[in-house]
Amino acid sequence: MKKQMIKGLVASAVGLACFSQTALAKDITVWAWDPNFNVAIMQEAAEKYEASHEDVNIKVVDFAKADIEQKLHTMLASGITSALPDVVLIEDYNAQKYLQSYPGSFAPMTNEVDYSQFAPYKVNVMTIGDDVYGLPFDTGVTGLYYRTDILEKAGFSAKDMEDITWDRFIEIGKQVKEKTGVSMLGNNPSDLGLLRIMIQGAGSWYFNQDGSLNIANNKALAEGIKIFRDLHTTDIARPTIGWSEWVGSVNSGTVASITTGVWITASVKAGEGQEGQWAVAPTPRLNVEGAVNSSNLGGSSWYVLNASKEKDTAIDFLSKTFGSDKEFYNEILKKQGAVGSYLPAGNTQAYQYEDSYFNKQKIYSDFNKWAAEIPAVNYGMYTYEVDAAIAAQMPSIMQGAPIDKVLESVEQQLKYQIQ
Repeated sequence: MKKQMIKGLVASAVGLACFSQTALAKDITVWAWDPNFNVAIMQEAAEKYEASHEDVNIKVVDFAKADIEQKLHTMLASGITSALPDVVLIEDYNAQKYLQSYPGSFAPMTNEVDYSQFAPYKVNVMTIGDDVYGLPFDTGVTGLYYRTDILEKAGFSAKDMEDITWDRFIEIGKQVKEKTGVSMLGNNPSDLGLLRIMIQGAGSWYFNQDGSLNIANNKALAEGIKIFRDLHTTDIARPTIGWSEWVGSVNSGTVASITTGVWITASVKAGEGQEGQWAVAPTPRLNVEGAVNSSNLGGSSWYVLNASKEKDTAIDFLSKTFGSDKEFYNEILKKQGAVGSYLPAGNTQAYQYEDSYFNKQKIYSDFNKWAAEIPAVNYGMYTYEVDAAIAAQMPSIMQGAPIDKVLESVEQQLKYQIQ
């Protein structure tokens, strides 16, 4: 009888302990897109954190990017926050739209993260007033990828590609086309990604720092559109439509270069028989005052919802992984090719890797350096709406319409559309 009583007490104690652990477990849900990149990287971060925090369970849910955006807008606008995640991935171009449209919906991390360790342009994206929201993640730091063998046939060396202007790029492109028959780059005239690279490198954007439109009198934008036009009207650019055709022009050797974000690296390396024939130079700059040879295209960051019941734990999770762990960045660069905006990661082994495809250039070390030099701009709330308005006018610009008049018209249209 006594033994049975002791067994019963032990069983009860064990059951109570299990119940307590379950009751005290901290469950964190994360929404992200791209199972092979963002989702996979977040899962690795979760495993690292859970290993030293047994009471935390982190679930990463894979949605399409458009679905995440729709769900966020719908739930935040309705005020029904119970179905929101604890952490969500937001593209940098859309960050201000969420932060300004739904004030108080995201948790500030101003005092929880050392933002001085991140690329300044990324921190600027998530700042409102004196508060910083979000944990900076991947960078779209850009570079000029080029075929060294094709450029050499036209008489150009690696030194000729360093820190050039877009005007010089066109001059080189003309000679490459004339001497080799190869177009300098592939580009979709309806996709303004290249234009955004140009203007951010000049420290400019579609919006001023106060959020007002910066279109009609934007010298960098006018110069960027002129260059964008000249790339096509001089046959420097080979027109491409869609991702497959764009990347295909690179892999097939029908173009000599591509200027875009570091995320293109794996696609460039998919070209057969081209190992050792590629190099990466700094991004060309516009011929305007203050322009630099560094820019960005794309990128996203992690945000914690204020409605989260585990807000403090979620912030601690992000801070201990994406916010301070150099070796974590070392691993995700090797496994997923992810270049983070955490600058100390540049000292790790993976960033010093000499890539044989790029003739043993330490491309990731270079990208890390360039990321720190990207000008901080205000992406505003309506980057894609402005993109669409300018793209709609690009055919008339290509046919010779005055750029300044077109931009005046675009600004007037946008004032009615978005302001």
